[in-house]
Amino acid sequence: MAITVSRLFDDYTAASEAVHALEAAGIPHSDISIVASNADSWYSGDRAKAGRVDRDGDGVDDRAEGAATGAGIGAAVGGAAGLLAGLGLMAIPGIGPVVAAGWLASTVAGAGVGGATGGIVGALTQAGVGDDDAQVYAEGLRRGGTVVSARVPDGDRARVDAILDRSAVNLRDRSALYRKTGWNRFDTNSAPYTAEQVKSERNLYRRPAA
Repeated sequence: MAITVSRLFDDYTAASEAVHALEAAGIPHSDISIVASNADSWYSGDRAKAGRVDRDGDGVDDRAEGAATGAGIGAAVGGAAGLLAGLGLMAIPGIGPVVAAGWLASTVAGAGVGGATGGIVGALTQAGVGDDDAQVYAEGLRRGGTVVSARVPDGDRARVDAILDRSAVNLRDRSALYRKTGWNRFDTNSAPYTAEQVKSERNLYRRPAA
């Protein structure tokens, strides 16, 4: 039986490294998906045409950085020719512009992003993610995060969990932090976060340098 395993990441670089690791572990590209906030316009049509992804603005392709920091050169090459090569732009109500690739993005588009049961929450719950978790994933995207999802056989869950948990957000802790601010559920009618709001949000969770 296939299940869906999803995780929230605070930044695209960490999420893309997770995608590389999943691909290196033998998970087919067709079973992996990534949806990342583009509120700060880090991904543009020009960068897409150039085949370049520079999330941190340092002038170095983030996929190469991911290889250097542990994904492995072989994984990076495979990833560059795999899922992440298909990144494209789309808009989701309540979240705004996102960069996405894979089956989840296709499901979001097919579900009718404006519908009450559509959008990212509908796509995730349709794939078997619990509603409470789907609400947090959607809010995490709204606040500048990235969601990676993989469809895998139930027997592979522990292995995939271990890969994604290396740098993913603890969803229970993040949900509790959101609720302290008065948040309850993701609202498609909410105004998308601005670039400055996303920057402030990320600073709240930024890990101190070792």
